[in-house]
Amino acid sequence: MLAKRIIPCLDIKNGRTVKGVNFVDLRDAGDPVELAEIYSAEGADELVFLDISATEERRKTLVNMVRSVAEKINIPFTVGGGISSVEDVEILLNNGADKVSINSSAVKNPQLINDLAQKFGSQCVVVAIDAKQINGQWIVHLVGGKVPTELNLFDWAVEVAERGAGEILFTSMDNDGTKNGFANEALAKLSQLINIPIIASGGAGNIQHFVDSFKVGKADAALAASVFHFKEIEIKKLKEELRNNDIEVRL
Repeated sequence: MLAKRIIPCLDIKNGRTVKGVNFVDLRDAGDPVELAEIYSAEGADELVFLDISATEERRKTLVNMVRSVAEKINIPFTVGGGISSVEDVEILLNNGADKVSINSSAVKNPQLINDLAQKFGSQCVVVAIDAKQINGQWIVHLVGGKVPTELNLFDWAVEVAERGAGEILFTSMDNDGTKNGFANEALAKLSQLINIPIIASGGAGNIQHFVDSFKVGKADAALAASVFHFKEIEIKKLKEELRNNDIEVRL
């Protein structure tokens, strides 16, 4: 059985790590480079770095900061925000990213998924999907959750997998920052529909929520931000508890 992964997420705005609730009311959570170094040392399996306002502000991800983070860590590192071309990805990979995460640009130009998978390999391509429930349907949203689309989460996830994405990072906007647990029903449905790894995101508040994301939601990895940034959960203790619950993790 493949080990389940624990992934801290650094949401970056104006060069600082921030965290909000339901994608709004952002508050400062510290220096991204310092946090990255701490998480790498504490036993995180991977790190995700999302420049959350890059798409909205129509600019590229902060390459210098990506380089600074990469120099401090020895775990796989995924970077997202403002990526819209093969060239963008090339620059990030050359500056220390191991994988890239695309979201709005993938919806606007689905062929980008195919192009990136073909050039860099599927293992390098993470498609992030932000969705919330509207009238009982999970609807995909773009531009940091600000713009609803016509896309259904499950249909889009199937297409993304078929186009060559190596992983899906699914964030439930309804659960994000609430600390009420992950969207396990939707996660379980995704894992039935597609055969690429699914990263659960949005809603982590305690250790049991991580246990449930793996046991009920069938996720391959769980991503969280504020519970790590504000020292509510220690990664080492989390992993020990997961192992106590018969969930395979790397200690």
